[in-house]
Amino acid sequence: LAKYPEIKTLMGPDPHLKWIVSGMVFMQLLACYLVKDLSWKWIFFWAYAFGGCINHSLTLAIHDISHNVAFGNKQAKWNRWFAVFANLPIGIPYSASFKKYHIDHHRYLGGDSLDVDIPTDFEGWFFCTPLRKLLWLFLQPLFYSLRPLYVNPKAITRMEILNALVQFSVDLIIYYLWGLKPVIYLIAGTILCLGIHPISGHFIAEHYMFLKGYETYSYYGPLNWLTFNVGYHMEHHDFPSIPGCRLPMVKKIAAEYYDNLPHHQSWIRVLWDFVFDDTLGPYSRVKRLCKLAKES
Repeated sequence: LAKYPEIKTLMGPDPHLKWIVSGMVFMQLLACYLVKDLSWKWIFFWAYAFGGCINHSLTLAIHDISHNVAFGNKQAKWNRWFAVFANLPIGIPYSASFKKYHIDHHRYLGGDSLDVDIPTDFEGWFFCTPLRKLLWLFLQPLFYSLRPLYVNPKAITRMEILNALVQFSVDLIIYYLWGLKPVIYLIAGTILCLGIHPISGHFIAEHYMFLKGYETYSYYGPLNWLTFNVGYHMEHHDFPSIPGCRLPMVKKIAAEYYDNLPHHQSWIRVLWDFVFDDTLGPYSRVKRLCKLAKES
């Protein structure tokens, strides 16, 4: 920032985010109507090939919204409720809990018992062969949802309760209007595309040590178009208040700080290497002891 103060102009809300996310939510509601009479094999096909891609993208929109980039820091409640709206096609309440723990991920990156993004000792010990690592990738949604309850349990917040009430109410409305298949389409898409799927390569690409001494990596490939530029992960951790749409500008302005860092070119290659490289696994993370920051 001292050398490139113009980066500060990139901070602040993204005026287009709310419209893009709204379009994705309504697209999925339309899809619920369109799939209601399909056979089960086509339900799961479209859940993986289409709906799940949108739902995974919405989880990353929620990631951006958790940094208040939809309406700005002065409208925190608007951001929280908009995240609940973005959550609707995901089928399972997620946004409020994600917000609660994601703050710790930035504040205590790699922090033992603080950053719930770090796999447990059991995960690192058991999922150590190619077949087991493949199973671990498939079960990633399960571990991401249950790990916080074991690693760093926190009291349930009012926003989490409201998130669940809204989510399950909408699920029931969809079930009442169009039956069970659209509900399964939404939830199956979320589970499948947060597991073994090209987009899910970002989970491994972001903080697993492919090279010793480097714990955070960016990815500059085309899937950033579908994921709100979550691939610009080094840039994001440097400037979490800059929305994803402007992170490429950070790299362009301060190129000397990013161009020579190791980065990924393919999330599919990331998943392949993670499964078949014996030096990689759930243990391939930096874990450190962090002192709790004083709450203001």
